[in-house]
Amino acid sequence: MSDAAGATPQRGFEAAEFAARLARAQALMAAEGIAGLLLMTEAEVRYFSGFHTLFWQSPTRPWFLFVPAEGKPIAVIPEIGAALMRQTWVEDIRTWSAPAPQDDGISLLQDLLSSYAAQGAQIGVMKGHETALRMPLGDYERLIASLPGLRLCDATSLVRSLRMVKSEAEIAKLSHICAIGSRSFAAVPDIAHEGQPLEDLFRAFRREALAQGADDVPYLVGGADQGGYHDVISPPSRRPLRAGDVVMLDTGATWDGYFCDFDRNFAIGSADDLSRRAYDTLWRATEAGIDAARPGATCRGVFDAMRAVIADMDDQGGDVGRLGHGLGTQLTEWPSFAGFDETVLEAGMVLTLEPSLGYGAGRIMVHEENIVLRADGAHLLTERAAPELPVI
Repeated sequence: MSDAAGATPQRGFEAAEFAARLARAQALMAAEGIAGLLLMTEAEVRYFSGFHTLFWQSPTRPWFLFVPAEGKPIAVIPEIGAALMRQTWVEDIRTWSAPAPQDDGISLLQDLLSSYAAQGAQIGVMKGHETALRMPLGDYERLIASLPGLRLCDATSLVRSLRMVKSEAEIAKLSHICAIGSRSFAAVPDIAHEGQPLEDLFRAFRREALAQGADDVPYLVGGADQGGYHDVISPPSRRPLRAGDVVMLDTGATWDGYFCDFDRNFAIGSADDLSRRAYDTLWRATEAGIDAARPGATCRGVFDAMRAVIADMDDQGGDVGRLGHGLGTQLTEWPSFAGFDETVLEAGMVLTLEPSLGYGAGRIMVHEENIVLRADGAHLLTERAAPELPVI
């Protein structure tokens, strides 16, 4: 099954989208006795506000968003971001002239949170796996020390439960960028050739993805070597493609801040039997994952379904720790298709299926598709890879 992209979605979201996110968050906060959420990382600030900028690439300035138990979010941000934040649905915007190493928004946060501290209220911050503190640790310690009485709790599971299930508006954007990625991969046989440096193929693929409508291609990795590649995260080299190579490209292209994340494998000139067998095994493992991924199943169950197919061939330990993950405004999101993850799948989740295996003399192969879960099971967002290893 597939959820093919239709017309180009509108950029951004209506205010109703953010109001619905806030209402769900505040319902969970009320159930857990949380008076507010203090958020400071890009994905969470954008999720609740719509504030979308590449300025996050700079580590110089911190950005904060406070989600109260009642009412709309409050932004505490550098003045340079005020004009953009005013274009969002956020109305209460408090700014300072940044960078200001001696007081990078700390006094503003103290003013905002002092009444909560006086009440002994509980505030949620992101502390768990796949989170980070995006402010100087010293500033954080100074802020908390200045607010005696404030109780902090880990809001990771609360925010995670919200972001894992996508709205139809989010799914439309994800479907759109996956279609762009699929068209870009379809052009690879026309832009890749024997003798071409792998570095040049990477550049050509980026140009193709941009021409197809991607806003950016911030993530592109891969590899190429005789009969298979040896890792999946290296930058490209000047090594020319040779007959008998297996080449893989794995892209995270974006549109309106949403990622696709999938790869495609190709053979140059010809493919040996072992590479063909590895490809077939991974294609069938992905099919098993598609069949197993449905609401009510667990991530571990889908992992086991794919691993059972891979076990028929993998004798070299092509283990990357998990066989897929969530997808959205980040290249990788919760949950993980892994033996440790008992997350129950729900309709509306957008996920990658990414089985991998090791074979031959230290070679590996990875195969990846993007899906959305509906009530009746998994629907492909990517154009399904060919069932046999394509030869260029």
